Amino acid sequence: MTEAADVLVVGAGPTGLLLAGDLATAGVRVTLLERREHADANMTRAFAVHARTLEVLDARGLADELIPLGRTAPVVGVFGRLELHLHRLRSRFPFVLITPQYNVEGLLERRALAAGVRIVRGAEVVALRQRSDAVEVDTAGQGGFGARYLVGCDGVRSAVRRLTGIGFPGRSVVKSVMLADVRLKDVPVDAVTTHANEHGFASLVPFGDGWYRAIGWVAGDERSDEAPVVPEELAEQLRRVLGSDYGMHDPRWISRFHSDERQAERYREGRVLLAGDAAHVHSPAGGMGMNTGLQDAANLGWKLAAVVQGRAGEPLLDSYEQERHPVGKQALRISGAITRGVLGTRRSGRVRQLRGLVMPVVSRLSSATLLGERLLSGVGISYPAPRGSHRLTGRRAPDLRLAGGQRLYDVLRGGRFVLITRGRPVPETQWLHLAAPAGSLRTTLLVRPDGHIAWAADDLDDLDDLDTEGLRAELERWPAADR
Repeated sequence: MTEAADVLVVGAGPTGLLLAGDLATAGVRVTLLERREHADANMTRAFAVHARTLEVLDARGLADELIPLGRTAPVVGVFGRLELHLHRLRSRFPFVLITPQYNVEGLLERRALAAGVRIVRGAEVVALRQRSDAVEVDTAGQGGFGARYLVGCDGVRSAVRRLTGIGFPGRSVVKSVMLADVRLKDVPVDAVTTHANEHGFASLVPFGDGWYRAIGWVAGDERSDEAPVVPEELAEQLRRVLGSDYGMHDPRWISRFHSDERQAERYREGRVLLAGDAAHVHSPAGGMGMNTGLQDAANLGWKLAAVVQGRAGEPLLDSYEQERHPVGKQALRISGAITRGVLGTRRSGRVRQLRGLVMPVVSRLSSATLLGERLLSGVGISYPAPRGSHRLTGRRAPDLRLAGGQRLYDVLRGGRFVLITRGRPVPETQWLHLAAPAGSLRTTLLVRPDGHIAWAADDLDDLDDLDTEGLRAELERWPAADR
């Protein structure tokens, strides 16, 4: 058994890297175990980074570095004639960023290493044991490891989930999707080229280095992932759906895959927790997979650090599942609705005609499309609040301007709670930063390290009106006060 860490994170994808980096930045000893010896660009399936995830990365000083590595899309088509106008989002990032997953991983790995995370590659977890005060794992190739807690971020085939005995119910929603990385003679104009019709669907997504990810599904094709696929079959599907194969040539690899909708029955079992694709997996429609996982990590990291360091008790870890399990379920519903909307193009001419009449009407209903934009982008996600709480409790905090020219998400880079208020109703602590609003904000806000509002008080003409006892009780309930 190697020297024990405070936390073992299994899986060096985006979710595991962000979580490990957050924990190490907070002063927690972290060992990150990864089955693969080397990262594989061909494994990249995620290309979309939504607004809320960019805010999460901004709170870690990474968003402005990532954006030049991709292309921004302020308007995205969902299916049929339905478009989401992300430029209407009240966010610093009113768009979806199209960039391959390995660009996100590269920035997160650099941050994790700089924070002191120990990354062990070639460590496939084959056994797991829980004790009352620790978790131990055996790996194929790298021996044994122990820690006080373990987080499985090891993907849809999670060994951690399987060895812990957590169920993963669900079903396959689409099979025999063709996938390849190709060169194109004719470059598409849009950041993402995608469409669906009675023949199925097809998409082209740029890597940014001259390569494109080509995706195609033939309506009704139920062949297994192992069925052979040739480039001309994919090119033909691009022509049938997109109207052109854009001179597709020189594929560096090509294969088939299937898409599932599944969610773990629970996100915690004792000292073991799940995040990312180990906890939920859904169709790639809407590009929500990597985004949901990164937001899992942002929710869990500060909570786990507080428990490890004795600043909070076990109930804080329970709040991770209480808050994120419904979000994972919602992601399944949204991506599933998009997928079924695409598959609906296979239906009878009468059904397609009805969809053609209905979808333009839906797209003009501003309330419906705005809700879709907020949910898909993640900025509309709220967490449950205790009965009687302020209406803002649980919501995502916008990137407010603060006195001194700072932004809220600048200040959140310290990993602390932020109390936005005039004056100093409570002292600043190691885990609580006080900041004054730049404008005429009359609401006092306590913002969690993950950017969600923990507590609020309204319409304060004077600091004497503030319920300081209520605020102090809230600081004690959350790990924002010195212990």
